[in-house]
Amino acid sequence: MSLLRNRQKTRNNRSLKAYYKLVDEINKQEAHFERLSDDDLKLKTIEFRGRLAKGETIHDLAVEAFATVREVSKRILGMRHYDVQLLGGLVLLKGNIAEMNTGEGKTLVASLPSYLVALEGKGVHIITVNDYLARRDRELVGQIHEFLGLSVGLNISGLSNDQKQNAYQCDITYGVGTEFGFDYLRDNTVQSLEQKVQRPYHFAIIDEVDSVLIDEAKTPLIIAGKAKPSDRLYKVCANVIKSLKEDEDFTYDLELKSVNFTEEGLNRCEKVFGIENLFDLDHSSLFHALLQALRARMLYERDVDYIVEEGQVKLVDMNTGRIMEGRSLSDGLHQAIEAKEGLVNTEENKTHASITIQNYYRMYPTLSGMTGTAKTEEVEIRKIYGMEVITIPTNKPNQRVDMTDKVFETKEQKYNYLLTEVKTRHEKGQPILIGTTSILQSEDVAALLDKEKLHYQLLNAKSVEQEANLIAMAGQKNQITIATNMAGRGTDIMLGEGVEELGGLHVIGTERNESRRIDNQLRGRSARQGDPGSTEFIISLEDYLFIRYAADELERFKPTVKTDKDGLITNKNVHKFVETAQKISEGIHYSFRDYNLNLENVVNDQRDIIYKLRDNLLRTDNKLELVIKQIASLPEELVRTFCDEEIFPEKWNLERLEEELNLVLLPQVIIPRDKEYEDSDEILAIVKPYMEEHVAMLKPFEDQEEAQATVQGIGLFIIDTLWKRHLDTMNQLKEGIGIRQYQQEDPITLFQKEGYNLFETLYHDLEYELATRINGYIKKLLEKEEEKA
Repeated sequence: MSLLRNRQKTRNNRSLKAYYKLVDEINKQEAHFERLSDDDLKLKTIEFRGRLAKGETIHDLAVEAFATVREVSKRILGMRHYDVQLLGGLVLLKGNIAEMNTGEGKTLVASLPSYLVALEGKGVHIITVNDYLARRDRELVGQIHEFLGLSVGLNISGLSNDQKQNAYQCDITYGVGTEFGFDYLRDNTVQSLEQKVQRPYHFAIIDEVDSVLIDEAKTPLIIAGKAKPSDRLYKVCANVIKSLKEDEDFTYDLELKSVNFTEEGLNRCEKVFGIENLFDLDHSSLFHALLQALRARMLYERDVDYIVEEGQVKLVDMNTGRIMEGRSLSDGLHQAIEAKEGLVNTEENKTHASITIQNYYRMYPTLSGMTGTAKTEEVEIRKIYGMEVITIPTNKPNQRVDMTDKVFETKEQKYNYLLTEVKTRHEKGQPILIGTTSILQSEDVAALLDKEKLHYQLLNAKSVEQEANLIAMAGQKNQITIATNMAGRGTDIMLGEGVEELGGLHVIGTERNESRRIDNQLRGRSARQGDPGSTEFIISLEDYLFIRYAADELERFKPTVKTDKDGLITNKNVHKFVETAQKISEGIHYSFRDYNLNLENVVNDQRDIIYKLRDNLLRTDNKLELVIKQIASLPEELVRTFCDEEIFPEKWNLERLEEELNLVLLPQVIIPRDKEYEDSDEILAIVKPYMEEHVAMLKPFEDQEEAQATVQGIGLFIIDTLWKRHLDTMNQLKEGIGIRQYQQEDPITLFQKEGYNLFETLYHDLEYELATRINGYIKKLLEKEEEKA
């Protein structure tokens, strides 16, 4: 491992070497740019655009453009980019990830490549993790870009279509990642091109890139329509599930966080509902509701995964500890949780469109990002997104002291030590930040401090309004702050007067997180920009990480445990055990993301085909011609289906074939019955003239505006309706595919094969519906013309 780390370090330093040369060049330009007037600096934008038009590339202009932005930043904001910020900007320009410590000024880093790439006129998206940061960064850094003549937009939820179109047309657009993704999905459900808000993707910079591309990647972006759920069904299912016993009626895999019914459990459910087989197609909705009720009971914990506020279930973002306002779980899972909590059911979300985070961001030709913690996930980032993680040195030497973990046998012993540690440091006035992994745990720690009458600030999903203020205050003398997950908070902790002498901010982690990366995010809150500071993790063998991910290892380790009088484990190999548990957890999460991505890639390929078809229908002037081409092969397919070569010709159902052909063709098709046929080609020879006549009869309608508009409306309705139905089917297939895994079948290969078959059916249905509905519409127009005549 140490050999590997050294090799990575060497590669990192080699990458930095080339960037350092460019930084030297930028620094050499500084004196020249200082002598330029404001007007001269503003003219640089016109000059650079002219040079790009003549064939120079953004990389040819990098030195001068970065020097321009640095000078403008000094004049407008009073902030001069450090050399390490220039390094970070150059890394982003190449489409890579700049790993920079908290407090190194990542916001200002983005100003450099975003200005340069925006000169190409194709738009730059700067993606943040919440509305507050998007607004703040747009208002702060946007001043630099606007001074240089670029337009800067803001894309957040709640904007009108016109406001969104304006935001996307800007040279640089700040916004929240999920909102960009939802806009993409919404753009693929519009009824006309004028309603689209986005333009083709070009370049994106993602702040807190690991949080967005790794943590958020577990959950796809879903646009859902509302459907009235059956209150009674969810309540009944919740009650039935309450009576089931673990291991007897269902299995719960803590490690994989999955649940499944046993044979016994299925029999019990069938008895309750008086049915013979839950797997019958007629009972698929009931089976789905029971499975969601079981998931709600076992996989979703109150005050950890969600909170109940004002009679509503509100989801908690496990990566940031924030409430996800306006978000709800789809496919009845939200209603199952409401039923579990005895609440009134809200309307159910039915998936209309969805895309995974991974597949969404891979649509950008160039993707880059910034974070304090990405090196541990470098392999995954390189494999999925093709980006390298380059570690940028700190502007000032890092003074943080990371203490060795204190590992106790029980939670009680852990909290006793935690209390002693907090009291000792608080007595001398040192500020303390206590990091917890859930709301529940943060409230446990708060109750502990209440008993000792210690004053603190509590920062979790229930106190998001005061968030920025609470974080900013966390470095003041005598301050104790309890916080749930610190990813993407976006506010620096400034040390108060006299705090440096006390050792700076002391950060305590009360549990190891499921990923070392999240631990490092918490550590990174201390000792910014060369400040002093310290961190330590006070944990126990009863913590969730060990129980869920390392149960077997824990069982083997426990008998060997040696402790001191306070319960502190003294075994030297305890830290190795902790590291192993975390690596198991990281491996499982990676496998889970990889498995889901492989399944989603199947849907992604299908989505591309459907969205292209939809887009063609919107963009083409001659909608009818497009539809004619789309359904041209349908009559032949019908002939091949009804005149199967495996069946004797006298057994062919020519009457039914005639009926079907008359639904999709305008002229009245007649297939003679008074002759014997040898193969389907003979039938096709009879049908072909009708097909040609059909096209000829449609041609005159190509000049009619009303007909073209109606054909577009019919086409979009059919595509959207069948695609929604297909998504529902694919979701149900995905649900069942995991169970099939136990039958020694590879679930991904199965999903690809069965997903392909389902998509073939969808495409055939789509052609058939288009043909029959448009045929019906044109027939009515022809009847009207006959009446007039």
